[in-house]
Amino acid sequence: MHSATLFPQLQAYVTDAFQRGILALDVLRERGDVYLQHHADGKPPVLAFDYSIIIDGRKLPQPVNYALAAIHPPAGSPATDPDKRPFVVIDPRAGHGPGIGGFKMDSEIGIALRQGHPCYFVMFFPQPEPGQTIECVLQAEKAFMDEINSRHHGNSGKPFVIGNCQGGWALALLAATAPEKVGPILLAGSPLAYWSGIRGKHPLRYSGGLTGGTWGASLAGDLGGGLFDGAHLVSNFENLNPANTLWEKPYRLYANVDDERERFLDFERWWGGHFMLGKQEMEWITQNLFVGNHLSAGDIELEQGNSRVDLRNIRSPIIVFASWGDNITPPQQALNWVMDLYRSSDEIRANEQTIVYCLHEQVGHLGIFVSAGVANREHSELASALDLIDVLPPGLYEAVITDTHPETPGLDYLQGRYIVRFEPREIADIAALDDGRDDELPFEVVRRVAEINQQLYDSFVSPWLRVLIKPAQAEALRVLHPARQERLLLSSLNPWLSWLPKAAEQIRLQRQPVEDSNPFWQWQQQVSTQLAGALEQWGDWRDRWMEQCFELTYGSPWLRAAVGLPPADSWQREAQSGRWEREEMLRLKRAELEQHYTAGNPFDGLLRLLVYTAIGTGVVDVRPFNAIRRLMAETPLGEGVALPALKDSIRRQTWLVRNDETRALDTLGSLLTEPQQRQQALDLAWHLLGIAGPISEEKQARLARVAAALQLDGPSPQPGKVEAAEPPAAAEATTAAAVTEAVPVEVATPATKPARQPAAKRSPATTKAVASKPTRSPASKAANSAEPKPAAPRSRRKPPAPDVE
Repeated sequence: MHSATLFPQLQAYVTDAFQRGILALDVLRERGDVYLQHHADGKPPVLAFDYSIIIDGRKLPQPVNYALAAIHPPAGSPATDPDKRPFVVIDPRAGHGPGIGGFKMDSEIGIALRQGHPCYFVMFFPQPEPGQTIECVLQAEKAFMDEINSRHHGNSGKPFVIGNCQGGWALALLAATAPEKVGPILLAGSPLAYWSGIRGKHPLRYSGGLTGGTWGASLAGDLGGGLFDGAHLVSNFENLNPANTLWEKPYRLYANVDDERERFLDFERWWGGHFMLGKQEMEWITQNLFVGNHLSAGDIELEQGNSRVDLRNIRSPIIVFASWGDNITPPQQALNWVMDLYRSSDEIRANEQTIVYCLHEQVGHLGIFVSAGVANREHSELASALDLIDVLPPGLYEAVITDTHPETPGLDYLQGRYIVRFEPREIADIAALDDGRDDELPFEVVRRVAEINQQLYDSFVSPWLRVLIKPAQAEALRVLHPARQERLLLSSLNPWLSWLPKAAEQIRLQRQPVEDSNPFWQWQQQVSTQLAGALEQWGDWRDRWMEQCFELTYGSPWLRAAVGLPPADSWQREAQSGRWEREEMLRLKRAELEQHYTAGNPFDGLLRLLVYTAIGTGVVDVRPFNAIRRLMAETPLGEGVALPALKDSIRRQTWLVRNDETRALDTLGSLLTEPQQRQQALDLAWHLLGIAGPISEEKQARLARVAAALQLDGPSPQPGKVEAAEPPAAAEATTAAAVTEAVPVEVATPATKPARQPAAKRSPATTKAVASKPTRSPASKAANSAEPKPAAPRSRRKPPAPDVE
């Protein structure tokens, strides 16, 4: 390039680089001021919505630092309909404050408000109450659910509760110990199987073993004067990805300072708002969950041993939302608990439990909750299909969300651009998401070593520290934490930065950004990429070293024998206690259901007909669901049937058909006694099965057998066309259609579509929807870095940037 051209470009680049440096430093100063102001305000939730506190947990008989808030719809949102199912969001208490579930308008709360649902938020305050335990928090959440249920007496169903990350295991405890209080639950990025992961990819699970167990959390609690500083947890998240923490995050601010300021400050307000946990709470979490992994084993006891937490007691549908791009809660940790509880999907159905999982291809951990663009499709579609999910027959399903095209059958029965269907899965499909579970064997040794070290610490160290550490010393240690010091030093409290605001304001008036075509700017970008790559390689080496040290230490036979464990050949979860009691309960349940072969009403007969016809595939599609809502509004079969009754009936009829198909068919006439009822039910089945395409020969044969059993010639020659008009609101709320959609309905697909691969053999690339990627806007940038580069699920991939992952 000619020197006459190069010199002006160099001059332009130097000017721009200097201005960006001053502006970026000023944004960091503003971050410190935001931190100080947020602290002075009492660290309120970072919600983008107005709210009012309904119950303050600090005033309960067992005080806790939790509260229940009602969310007020913002301007432009539809008015809240009290007859619709209420939504409840439980945010994670993992070192940060509450609000990430409603951090943006386009979030879990925003999606619910746009659909007119009443929305509630479980928040918490910075300091735990004296003597607060996890059991106290559980009792408070039960009181919250009682209040919500008392406010909504309609037939819309029990509350849909979302648990984000650690809020997910708290929700699992709630749903298992008080199943009658909640409706469908969504575990978003929530770890329930803490030892699981893929070798060479998920190093966070090794941290407990490399520090010798849970005594470190107790030490931090004693040094904090009985409080565990949430800044420690935040630092652990940042250490996961040194490339992002040390370079990419600050460089992103520097390189895009003109557009990045608002997003950066909004997120840092939450990321730097460190909250406290009680020492007892953190010990319970680490000993029972992170290291102990007792939740899925059914080993957690509450109420002084009078109550045992069994996830099989959850009666409402369980929805698991996980992502291949999440390195904090990978899909294995989100789903392997299913294998710990059940040996086959038949056991799931026998226990009358419904489990649905949805896997995103690349969104990062926090992007699951923020839901801005990258995961908005999944949250929106799952929320829209809640009534369908609530009446799904028991079993294991995967939610598959695909885009439509002009030739897609049944477009008239879709409210948006996507098709949601629930495909039946087996336990083997969950197992195939992992690379085997033998890598979990060393964690058994970690648990034993942790128990030994914890006893030694509690006996010989903790008593001395509790005497020596005074409140002033504990507060000084918290203030000196690096996460706080970097904000305090770069704030207006620092007199050396008094010149910065005026200089930054002057630069904004004279801003001269460089063109992207400037060769020096391009060189800067290349250097940044190389530095980030070098830090990422170092992080990979560190993670491999951690994994090797872990396996050499805890995988050694001598240490396993030293802690009293027998030699291990392969992974096998110990059988849960209470199996005899549960089998006896199921035997009594079967005896009770036997009488329903001939007992029931015409609506039960319609459901049995649909279940019998579609029992072969078990695939549930949203299009027949929407169609049956319209049809049922015009027929008397589902009149007055509320959603809870619908749910009970469909589960009962599904069991009867699966138990004895022949008997279920032979006794169908005892439920549909009138010829007109029989003809209506048969016509309705033909309509539903034909919506998504041609009816298969198997289904036609089953419908023929139904017609013969009901003494009918077949469906009506011209059964009539489904009206496009929406049914009245009352009919839609009570319609039996909501349930029928939950009945397995075959989905015919175009002949050109390849046969479905089992989940066990699929990678994210094969399940990717055809939908184009949503365009990014300033409102969605808070979760941008939550999107790691697309990669196959088995490939090694760094976690996305902590500030947006």
